[in-house]
Amino acid sequence: MFQEYTGVCLTMLSTIRTEAAFIVGAASAAILYTVGQDWLYGLDDTLKLAVLFVWIFGVMLWCAFAAVRHADCLAELLGEPYGTLILTIAVISIEVAVISAVMLNGDADSTLARDTMLAVLIIVLNGMVGMSVIVGAIKHRQQRYNLEGAVAFLAVITCLAVISMVLPTFTKSTPDSSMTALQAVVFGTLTALLYGGFLVIQTIRHRTFFTEAGAAADGGQAVAHDDAPAHDHGPKNSIGYHAVLLILTLLPVVLLSKPLAKVIDYGIEELHAPTALGGILIAILILSPEGLTAYNAARHNQLQRSVNLSLGSALSTIGLTIPTMLAISLMFGIPLELGLDPVEAILLMLSLFIAFMTFSGAPTNILLGGVHLVLFVSFIVLIFNP
Repeated sequence: MFQEYTGVCLTMLSTIRTEAAFIVGAASAAILYTVGQDWLYGLDDTLKLAVLFVWIFGVMLWCAFAAVRHADCLAELLGEPYGTLILTIAVISIEVAVISAVMLNGDADSTLARDTMLAVLIIVLNGMVGMSVIVGAIKHRQQRYNLEGAVAFLAVITCLAVISMVLPTFTKSTPDSSMTALQAVVFGTLTALLYGGFLVIQTIRHRTFFTEAGAAADGGQAVAHDDAPAHDHGPKNSIGYHAVLLILTLLPVVLLSKPLAKVIDYGIEELHAPTALGGILIAILILSPEGLTAYNAARHNQLQRSVNLSLGSALSTIGLTIPTMLAISLMFGIPLELGLDPVEAILLMLSLFIAFMTFSGAPTNILLGGVHLVLFVSFIVLIFNP
């Protein structure tokens, strides 16, 4: 009896330790929505502002990594491309939640959604892809991927990115880079439909496009080419367990989005920082865990999984975020500018062009990764010195 009781206690302690991120996140959200509500006012104290930012951002980042851990377990249990798709949607839902909270906060900049999406696209297309290609090339010299999957990703990303973020800059129906109600409804609907169609292709009609090159003969399952484990997620339980904990771990992130929005908005205003910095911070929060997963996949010679994660993040950013932001803008009358300025538009188009060259069919090499990182550094420099 005593041994059974001890075993149950040890199991509970192990579960609490493993799910500590969810517990801390839930506790932080409870505090900030009850006794800590007044802490989000009077942010003129720099120390208080810094402590709140580190606390909220740190807890949200911890929860994001924990959510990715559960999504990664589901990825291994369900196989590709379902696992990676769950991981991507879970991560991008954080972006949607944070941007929505900022927009509904009342003091949001009309360009925040655009700045965040641009930051995500540039970080993914240049930062994540560049680092993945370089680390893979250092360890494995050249790496192969599934050309059909990469081309499908890039074709849809290019189409939606240009329609949503470049064309509004040159249309004459509004004085700024926003959309009319008709354009918002049509473009938002088309974006959602095209993204939905892509998911059907990815998960049903052409699943093998998104598995490791040469894996079709093995039933469409990804084949690891490295003795190192592809998934480093700790203990693995049932599909139901990880699915429920994935949702529960994301809830504190969604709830903490509003307090984080207030802190970021006030901090940027007080520090006279570039408004695009808010988008970069949100992008870092969103992409850190997924970027680490993509990096590890490339290091273990699973470039296709890295491609699925990287390009899937870019596509989901547009496919999920654009319709949501346009819907919020129409329903609540919140101004929303999606059109990029000419310099940003050129940088985005150049990033897409280089991505097409990188995934043109030939094995990747270290030079291509270096080109992507040059574009990424250029983006960072232009943020602070336009």
